[in-house]
Amino acid sequence: MSENKSQPTAMNTAVADALVAPSPAAVDPRRWAALIVLLVATFMDAVDVTVVNIAIPHIQEDTGASTAQIQWVVGGYALAFALGLITGGRLGDLYGRKKVFLAGVAGFTLTSLVCGIATTAEVLLAGRIAQGAAAALMVPQVLSIIHVSFSKEERGKVFGVYGAVTALGVLTGPLVGALLVEGDLFGWGWRSIFLVNLPLGVLGLIVGSVLIRESKAEHAARLDVGGMLLSVVGLLCLVLPLIQGRELDWPLWTYVMLAASLPVLALFVAYERRVIARGGSPLVVLSLFSRTSFSGGLGVQLLFGLASGVFFLAWTLYLQLGLGFSPLKAGLSGLPLSLLLMAGAGVSMQVLVPRFGRRVLQVGALVAAAGMALFAWLAGHYGADIALWQTMLPLVPMGVGMGLIVAPLADIILSEVPHQDAGSASGLNNTTVQLGQAVGTALSSLVFFNRLGGDGNPVTQAAKIPDAFAHTLPYVAAAFLAAFAVLYAIPRRAGRTGAGDGAEPADGPVPGGTAEARQPAATAR
Repeated sequence: MSENKSQPTAMNTAVADALVAPSPAAVDPRRWAALIVLLVATFMDAVDVTVVNIAIPHIQEDTGASTAQIQWVVGGYALAFALGLITGGRLGDLYGRKKVFLAGVAGFTLTSLVCGIATTAEVLLAGRIAQGAAAALMVPQVLSIIHVSFSKEERGKVFGVYGAVTALGVLTGPLVGALLVEGDLFGWGWRSIFLVNLPLGVLGLIVGSVLIRESKAEHAARLDVGGMLLSVVGLLCLVLPLIQGRELDWPLWTYVMLAASLPVLALFVAYERRVIARGGSPLVVLSLFSRTSFSGGLGVQLLFGLASGVFFLAWTLYLQLGLGFSPLKAGLSGLPLSLLLMAGAGVSMQVLVPRFGRRVLQVGALVAAAGMALFAWLAGHYGADIALWQTMLPLVPMGVGMGLIVAPLADIILSEVPHQDAGSASGLNNTTVQLGQAVGTALSSLVFFNRLGGDGNPVTQAAKIPDAFAHTLPYVAAAFLAAFAVLYAIPRRAGRTGAGDGAEPADGPVPGGTAEARQPAATAR
């Protein structure tokens, strides 16, 4: 690049000045305290994903909910969450990440109250769908606020904690649910799994309004409504049949919607390109996909979500129906996975990735795959007679392996993302995880439920669950091995100390994007 192009021109001086301005991390001493609020919100959402499963029998008995309604109490949250993440992330970029985050926390708290006092299945279902929509506003802001508030040197530690908290919430959700339901807190029964969010939500609103610093894109325009509608319709056509297909035995409409999702999403991409060409503000900044750390990282995230979707559904049924564990015992059996995932995430971000880069994540994928291979052998060899410690042993390598991946992956995906696009990138990252989990849940029909035989009902075919679970685990291992291969698409030095954020100078427009899609290299060091 010639010397005269290394300086901002008159046409992009404003952009350059905004991008090279001191980061909030350099002037905001409250960012570490604000991080606590963000992590509590993350934990609330992560727990809420799995906590309901434990309470299902009690909810059915109390509300008289049908099987279809119970499926929607679980699936409705996931669907609303997945559909709203991209839009939620972009709203933060445009109108203020703090503002949208607090709106999401308020909505999540209010809908938790609605779910907690619901007396009919219809009210509970409406509350859960609204709760998923509120979470879609709240969750993307967490990563984007972290990205714009902390320096490159600080983000390693922060993402290590973030990854550990997320994993802890998802994995301890069943344990938290069992403790709340069986403990019958204040006589609330199953309602306590929702009402416990109220004090956390109110406290988060008060403290967050004081500690979190506002940030948004410097040159934000208005919301891309056309892109939002196309993305929601496309994702609805893709995600809804994946969530409901197995439960409904894959009726014709599920295949029609899956087929329709491809042209709708293609139309969405074409529409976004048109918005960019006309100088507008797109819902999704397509130029982000030209960065290998972002696109390669999303590929790994998709496979990670797929592996999780297949494993955790089959694992829960294996422990509670196949082995007859109580909900509390099943929750406790997963503690090695939770604790070692947290430890692996911390060591990965603060010690290993800064020295060895991408290879740490690849080692993690191999270790997790080895854990699945060991579990498959143990489950197949001992069947229903397997001991508790033997179900916990394979979770040691799996926890360590997943910990080596989960925290640095989020950091790597966002490492080259300009601050003004942090919300959009965060929304895409979370959407990819949800999509992977939905695909994994759908694939469980082939690799787990079909193996049960008969009517495929895990309750009536409980004796066959240990064999079906052992049959499923090699597929989970294969997903981790595929992630190992896809990680080669990520720069070898990604995440290493001194590698920088990888952002390029803001010399002008990025092909297929805007001038804002570039970040000066000076800000990355």
